[in-house]
Amino acid sequence: MSKIPEPRRWVTRRSFLYNSALAGGGLLVAASTAGRALAQAAPAIVTADSRRIAMPYGVQSGDLSGGRAIVWSRADRPARMIVEVATTESFRNARRFEGPVAVTDSDYTARLDLSGLPADQRVFYRVSFQDLSDLKSFSEPVTGQFRTAPGNGRVRFVWSGDTAGQGYGINPDFGGMRIYEAMRRTEPHFFIHSGDTIYADNPIPETKELPGGGVWKNITTEAKSKVAETLGDFRGAHAYNLMDENLRRFNAEVPMFAQWDDHEATNNWYWEKRMDADQRYKEKSAAVLAANGMRAFLEYMPIRHDPENRDRIYNKFSYGPHLDVFRIDMRSYRGPNTANLQEEMGPETAILGSEQIRWLKQALLASNATWKVIAADMPIGVIVYDNGKDKTGSEAIAQGNGPARGRELEIADLLSFIRRNGIRNTVWLTADVHYTAAHYYDPNKAKFQDFEPFWEFVSGPLNSGTFGPNELDDTFGPQLMFVKAPPDGQSNLAPSAGMQFFGQVDIGEDGVMLVTLKDLDGQSLYTKELLPAA
Repeated sequence: MSKIPEPRRWVTRRSFLYNSALAGGGLLVAASTAGRALAQAAPAIVTADSRRIAMPYGVQSGDLSGGRAIVWSRADRPARMIVEVATTESFRNARRFEGPVAVTDSDYTARLDLSGLPADQRVFYRVSFQDLSDLKSFSEPVTGQFRTAPGNGRVRFVWSGDTAGQGYGINPDFGGMRIYEAMRRTEPHFFIHSGDTIYADNPIPETKELPGGGVWKNITTEAKSKVAETLGDFRGAHAYNLMDENLRRFNAEVPMFAQWDDHEATNNWYWEKRMDADQRYKEKSAAVLAANGMRAFLEYMPIRHDPENRDRIYNKFSYGPHLDVFRIDMRSYRGPNTANLQEEMGPETAILGSEQIRWLKQALLASNATWKVIAADMPIGVIVYDNGKDKTGSEAIAQGNGPARGRELEIADLLSFIRRNGIRNTVWLTADVHYTAAHYYDPNKAKFQDFEPFWEFVSGPLNSGTFGPNELDDTFGPQLMFVKAPPDGQSNLAPSAGMQFFGQVDIGEDGVMLVTLKDLDGQSLYTKELLPAA
């Protein structure tokens, strides 16, 4: 895939700790106070003019781990990113860092990789841009914050997926993407976006007829008036979501671990897929769409770019003594969406791919955290057809009841590795299917039994149509412990129907994990307490 040269400035641990020492005392700021300060208003969309550079989409942070964090923003013209970092809300004795230049090659996006951040600390950052045309003018600064991992192990985070799909975009009459505000109010340490961060293949019309009557009204843009094909189209799809003030406010306060799935390119894509039958597309190669989609995703998400493989998304993030998050990629390395009935592993049965599987096994083996959360962009035991209308082909892992076959072989091998090596306390979190559910995988009720029991929690969508529930495949013995989905005969429900979902995880000092599935307004639907195994 395309590479983008990106100059970097690294913040050293010494320089950051020197700043902390200068600040003296007053390093800790209460979460509620800081949250209220930033919540007064979302970073505004500023109309560009000839006098002052603008930052139209606010700020984001992400990929927190081991004293490091990415800070992201976008200018409206060629500019240099300037980041100030402090441990006080007043920015007294803040450290100032010159970041990379934002130019046309990156669609004026820029990011700075901060390192040497103090543990158990609320960190404030302020981003502005220096106009390269005169080197004298600067944008108005936009402020963000995040919390580094607490030493006592207490963690709260949220997850969900599937933003602005099925033609449901930013509706001012509905209050915009309200679920992001519900998640922000939980004051999480971070957010896992489980994929489908955009719907590049779903245009946003000005109006959309609702099931059962009524009209959904959208803000729309030229880029979102058609399916995305060019790099500019994909960039425009990401920019569209950032027009929502709920999302910008959320991004300014809550760091993100971002995943991608199919809709960042086109529905159910794999590298060999062709779009010949879809008259909406002039570009018929899904591989070309995916290459453009990947570049735009990496430009617009606060992801740390691997210097040896810029397109790599999978990674591990440590957040205190009780939690490691393993962000996996179930899209980039898969084989084609066949019937998925192969009896032996090979290139066509790949879902994670051999290299990513090796990395995940070793990363799990090396983890000393109490909980190993595997952030997946698709569920394990939920059947998702490649052709949902005819119920043919396999888009996900599950292919129907029976022994492990096709892509299930790779997952079976991973689960067996986890059991054989005594890796305890793995939990899978995912989205994709546009409803919320809790699954307990029980080897005693499975066709394939060489694994330890584990939980999988599903949540979503985020401002998209609601579907489901899907069939479960008995290969790994998933037991449906809870589900919230549309009533029989109903599908593609609008966000206004209230069936938008996210999940919340709380881990205490004692290592006990509490998983709560929540709705659009943040009301609890289901809670499960998980005790860590020794």
